[in-house]
Amino acid sequence: MDTKNTDPEQMGTERMGTEGRDTERRDTDHAEAEQTAGLNAAQARHADRLRAFVAAHGGAGAAVVEPIGRVGVRIVVVAEDGTYGDAVAPSADTAAAMCRRAGIAVADGWTRELSAKVAPSPADRRRMAGTGR
Repeated sequence: MDTKNTDPEQMGTERMGTEGRDTERRDTDHAEAEQTAGLNAAQARHADRLRAFVAAHGGAGAAVVEPIGRVGVRIVVVAEDGTYGDAVAPSADTAAAMCRRAGIAVADGWTRELSAKVAPSPADRRRMAGTGR
């Protein structure tokens, strides 16, 4: 019978039933844990979402981490085709770990080249203009 561990410290290490599969799962979990040290499950999901976003928009991208007050920091990811997306993290260190997991390079602020790459959609332009339409 397969059982699922509900201990928050060991989430994702469910028993696979056979020793070979169980060992393979632990090796995968260990490699992923090294890549995402310090991330909780929600942060790891956001990192995976950012990875999928970049893959769907050209396969490469860059991230800028911006402070947003007490909440933490915003990760703005600009994909190769100029489409952008974001996620919120509680700290710059967590944001960096999320970007590492997603395979996205963190830029040192908004450079001229990165800013020029951003391609807002017409809907984005309307929202930024404050028209609400």
